[in-house]
Amino acid sequence: MKQLYLGILVLFLSSCNQKEAATEKQEEEAFKMYEFSEMAGLMEQFYAENNKLKQQITNGDALGSFPSYFASIHTADLTTASDRDAFFNEQAQKFIEAEQLIFTDSLNRKEHFNAAIDACIACHQQKCLGPIPRIKKLYIQ
Repeated sequence: MKQLYLGILVLFLSSCNQKEAATEKQEEEAFKMYEFSEMAGLMEQFYAENNKLKQQITNGDALGSFPSYFASIHTADLTTASDRDAFFNEQAQKFIEAEQLIFTDSLNRKEHFNAAIDACIACHQQKCLGPIPRIKKLYIQ
């Protein structure tokens, strides 16, 4: 009789351990942090840089030099690789050219800055709508 009770106890404990392991796995999966694609991370850097540029242009401050990492837009891995098409490449080039003009044409910085923001929005209207309201906040009025 003792062996029967011992057998039931072992089955009960092993079943609890399996449930506990499954629960731990579910909790681990639920708390996984979203990881940006290389392009999404780059876009976050662009946003931060453009927010800084907006303030510098508005205040009439010196800008320094064009950030070379902006060229990474042509090579960074996208969240959805198929989004890198002719339209994306064209918009990326327009964005880079507008950004470069901000640094080279001091008389028209505001216009070039807003043109760069226009390029962001034009691309996002076709590829990823989510960040558009946030991007629009970058415009210099």
